[in-house]
Amino acid sequence: MDKLEWIAPCHFGLEAVLKREIQELGYEISQVEDGRVTFYGGIEAVCRANIFLRTAERILLKVGNFKAVSFDELFDRTKALPWEDYIPADGKFWVTKASSVKSRLFSPSDIQSIMKKAMVERLKSHYHIQWFAENGASYPVRVFLMKDIVTIGIDTSGQSLHKRGYRPAAGKAPISETLAAALIMLTPWRGDRILVDPFCGSGTFPIEAAMMAANIAPGMNRSFTAETWTNLIDRKYWYRAVDEAEAGIDDSIETDIQGYDADADVVRTARKNAENAGVAHMIHFQQREVKDLSHPKKYGFIITNPPYGERLEEKEKLPELYREFGESFKRLDSWSAYMITSYEDAERYFGRKADKNRKIYNGMLKTYFYQFLGPKPPRQNR
Repeated sequence: MDKLEWIAPCHFGLEAVLKREIQELGYEISQVEDGRVTFYGGIEAVCRANIFLRTAERILLKVGNFKAVSFDELFDRTKALPWEDYIPADGKFWVTKASSVKSRLFSPSDIQSIMKKAMVERLKSHYHIQWFAENGASYPVRVFLMKDIVTIGIDTSGQSLHKRGYRPAAGKAPISETLAAALIMLTPWRGDRILVDPFCGSGTFPIEAAMMAANIAPGMNRSFTAETWTNLIDRKYWYRAVDEAEAGIDDSIETDIQGYDADADVVRTARKNAENAGVAHMIHFQQREVKDLSHPKKYGFIITNPPYGERLEEKEKLPELYREFGESFKRLDSWSAYMITSYEDAERYFGRKADKNRKIYNGMLKTYFYQFLGPKPPRQNR
């Protein structure tokens, strides 16, 4: 198992960001598709990927892929895979999720049922037993069908990697940690630059930025399903990955990261989340309306997730809110602003057409990441 294939799903539209992250960890990319990146790595890769990757939703151990246009084909080709190489006799295994796009097999429940039967038949013949207690470690299987090509992986992460462990309570319409991290990575912001989020909510953008600035690995304070896979992964690999993460932290650096929100209770929640993440000393949170947004220094960044107005009563307030945001931004004449929103009139009321925008799917919701670019600072000030 020196060279395995690992699948890292991500938000649609952010594959390039995840690809760069994986390459920076030192792994070779084998394929980039809509919503996921596949890469090669040894057994240690599962530990390092789960702990270090900021933009992946989970890490799957790729078992195989094949074409199937009938349920008979799906059964036979699933049964032909070497499941015994991964799942021990006492392993608990099931198909936890099946998704199908533009494929002749499209019923998730039928796909799950047939694949489970095929796995059982394969393992029965290998272990020479008729019944599985399934009282050991968990091996949840995920399957994607795209244009009749079936790709199968075993989930090593368990809970989605956006669950870093610092945000037990999230505000209204929270942005996920993985999406926030990816959006920050799409900007030129670095830890020595100013960052303000005027709609900080539960604090996700400022917290993710502070973790990047301090080089705190996002998966350090949580557990993963594959930690129990002692048949495949020696505990030493997990210890080494955690040691590597701890050795890289530098939370003594000076930062200018700020988060504002009009709701005092929301600000208190954001502060608590920052404490949980170990970066409270790096962020200044404050109750403040967006019309009062200001900063004495130049060349800062606004990165934010303003209200979308998904509820009718909130939608009526959006024109004034985006207008106030745009007017505040005008006063910050050398700054850049980046906002993700599904509000179709965002540019109109903000008062400026974006220099760039990028379509990103936040779950099933189509959003745009609007980029309003300011001038670059003089080289000596950077």
